Amino acid sequence: MTRENVGLSIYFDNRMLRILLLGAISGFPWVIIGSALSLWLKDYELSRSTIGWAGLIFSVYAINFIWAPIIDRVKIPFLTQKIGHRKSWIISLQATILVCLFIWTTLNPVTNLELIILLGLLIAISSASQDITIDALRIEQIGENEKASMAAGASIAVVGWWTGYKIGGMLTLFVADYFEQQGLANYWQLTFLFICLIIFLFNIGLLFIPEDLSNKRQIAQKSDQDRLKLNKFSAWFVSTIVSPLISFFKKNGLTISLLIIGFIFLFKIGEAFLGRMSIIFYDEMGFSKSDIAIYSKGLGWITTIVFTLLGGWFSIKSGVVRALFISGIAMAITNIMFSVMAWSEKSVLLFAAAVLLDDLAAAFATVAFVTFISLLVDRTYTATQYALLASLGTAGRTLMASSSGSLVDWLQGDWGVFFIITAVMVIPSLILLWFIRNKFSFN
Repeated sequence: MTRENVGLSIYFDNRMLRILLLGAISGFPWVIIGSALSLWLKDYELSRSTIGWAGLIFSVYAINFIWAPIIDRVKIPFLTQKIGHRKSWIISLQATILVCLFIWTTLNPVTNLELIILLGLLIAISSASQDITIDALRIEQIGENEKASMAAGASIAVVGWWTGYKIGGMLTLFVADYFEQQGLANYWQLTFLFICLIIFLFNIGLLFIPEDLSNKRQIAQKSDQDRLKLNKFSAWFVSTIVSPLISFFKKNGLTISLLIIGFIFLFKIGEAFLGRMSIIFYDEMGFSKSDIAIYSKGLGWITTIVFTLLGGWFSIKSGVVRALFISGIAMAITNIMFSVMAWSEKSVLLFAAAVLLDDLAAAFATVAFVTFISLLVDRTYTATQYALLASLGTAGRTLMASSSGSLVDWLQGDWGVFFIITAVMVIPSLILLWFIRNKFSFN
């Protein structure tokens, strides 16, 4: 199917519903360790710097490629045979998240901050680990040569991620606000029990997603391993860890590969700085949890869904690289809207406009970014290569954005200047993209 004759009907493929659910499962943990944890700590009057540095737990998303080969190769006893390799890993990791949430319900941030952050780290590790196999399962729902469907699937995955994050976050904030208005001192702990229910429902839906139970992938991986004239362990290590890297550099060449890595690392840093502090900014501007739920989560979800689908279609029609250029510039421009909001009086209209424009740009950028990475991977090493490339992007967003709270404090709370700085951060990535713009057959 060519770009010219691709229509929006491509989104009505039954496989897209499965990908939507996978995306939601992937996005929902960010409600827990992002929105909920940040406001939980803020309600106990912890500083912006403390909340920002607590975001270091997201750094595990930047290194999950390290253990991706293990998840790609190691089977979960009993579960793998019953429900499939990918799904068995997801359910096992979801169970770990549930246990951490149950423990959170017994803790107070003032007296148990270290334990809360440790459990948050374990939730992040479980979430980052399940993303490895969720992305692999999502990619494997689409045929290798179905380029248009792959782009559509990427946009649906982004829709699913934002649905899990936005709608999950909206419901979570409504529940927390309700319990708070009822005068319950442990309203966040009760909210975490509600989150557990959502996770349980996700896992029921997961069981209905089909998975290829053949050993085709394992045979291809073993073939690579057998060609290496090494002992059994060394051959396994090389074929599992080294071969996916060699495959990537061999396919693209050293120079282009390094430029790709640089672009992926830098592209969404500005968005991450804004996103890490946005909910704290809304709180300091005087908006309630319900206000944030309605405008940042509810309105943001509608905007994101619409423009993610349009963004996927635009990526198909215009080419992924062009879509990345346009969305990158849009991200920078829309970040400035938050400066306008910061330098103005509290305004629901400005709040809604800033969220709408930011989510519009972020939706276009994310779907183009996910499509770009999805089209780069070698199907023999789907999980490992996707996790590696996605982790590079996450590294920029999580490691560097953890200093966002300290940056705001250093600026003495000048949110307007902070958001201008985040707008400038996209420029280096667009320069790198310019140098690699003509190197891809899928452009």
